Amino acid sequence: MKRILIFSLAYYPSFVSGAEAAIKEITDRIEKEDIEFHLITLLFEKHAPRNDVVGNIIVHRVGFGGGYLSKILFIPLAVLTARRLHKKNSFDALWSVMTYMLFPVVLLKLSGVQVPHVLTLQDGDPYEKVFSRWFIRPVTPILDYGFRNAEVIQVISTFLSDWPRRRGSSAPVVLIHNGANPRDLKETYSPEEVEALKIKLRKKPGDIFLVNTSRLVHQKANDDILRALALLPENIKLILVGSGPDEKMLRELTQELHLTERVMFIGQVDRKEVTNYRMASDIFVCPSRSEGLGNAFLSAMASRRPVVLTQEGGIADYLFDAKRNPGVPTTGFAVDKNSPEQIADAVTFILGNPEKVNVVIDTARKMVEEKYDWDVIAKEMRRSVFEKVF
Repeated sequence: MKRILIFSLAYYPSFVSGAEAAIKEITDRIEKEDIEFHLITLLFEKHAPRNDVVGNIIVHRVGFGGGYLSKILFIPLAVLTARRLHKKNSFDALWSVMTYMLFPVVLLKLSGVQVPHVLTLQDGDPYEKVFSRWFIRPVTPILDYGFRNAEVIQVISTFLSDWPRRRGSSAPVVLIHNGANPRDLKETYSPEEVEALKIKLRKKPGDIFLVNTSRLVHQKANDDILRALALLPENIKLILVGSGPDEKMLRELTQELHLTERVMFIGQVDRKEVTNYRMASDIFVCPSRSEGLGNAFLSAMASRRPVVLTQEGGIADYLFDAKRNPGVPTTGFAVDKNSPEQIADAVTFILGNPEKVNVVIDTARKMVEEKYDWDVIAKEMRRSVFEKVF
């Protein structure tokens, strides 16, 4: 049996997004007798256990709660914890998930723990933001060391595939996409639960629900959805499933645009429940300003919901628009970033052309089934990434 130590700033049950879901979906599909996974993450909630088992991962939480000081101290605490765990378990490989998780890995190796490491790039921010912020520039040599000395680098989209070369790395780069939520893809949701949710959300005959199940952050452009909603008929409403630092601003904008009766802020819900919100809605909308891939968007396609997205970053790998990508089977409806009018136009087109939309929905669903199934992805990770370091 091999052992891998994973570094991820966040992990279940708190602040779960695409990267954390990817870790769990992959590791849950690898036999414990094959690879034993440990993971070091930040203790966001003081009542959470320091040591825990989540799926196939033994989780070790460090820090003093999710405050600023705790985040600052995460790197040295993660290094100290990793040294202690390595003495006990003798890890065969280290796995950094997201660029900044190279910090503890590099410092650990410089402290004398010479174990090969894998880097997974899941970053949704633009390259310049990741590497050029004033407080990051002085420490980019640490990141560059991590890029240059990785055994293999996995990227989840074409958008991220040139980052290693730009950081001076000659390590093999493997493109393995993330997948859709299995509950959407395998259609294991309960129609009764979906109908009950529609009643809870007070969905009336004739209502059209737009939905976004992404975090409430600037990157996801929920403000543009609100501005688009103001341009659409009153029977069209918006469900925002998720939490984040933009919530206060978005609530204020909702009031400013006189949309309080048409917008519902659901907050954070368990990932298993997110499928029900997608199924209770009619159109998935997320005009991202930047995106590493967009697991939630693939899940919406798996749920057979038409999607209105930009083609920023990794979205361009799977969102093909009839006008913008002629000759390629259409999988959704593309808009420019920062364009509420285009969002409103796309929603209007979808509602007015059900037959054409059904063809798009079927095409998108088939694509997700063939290319974005976690069962296939986990096998590819085992064969093309983990075997490279053993």
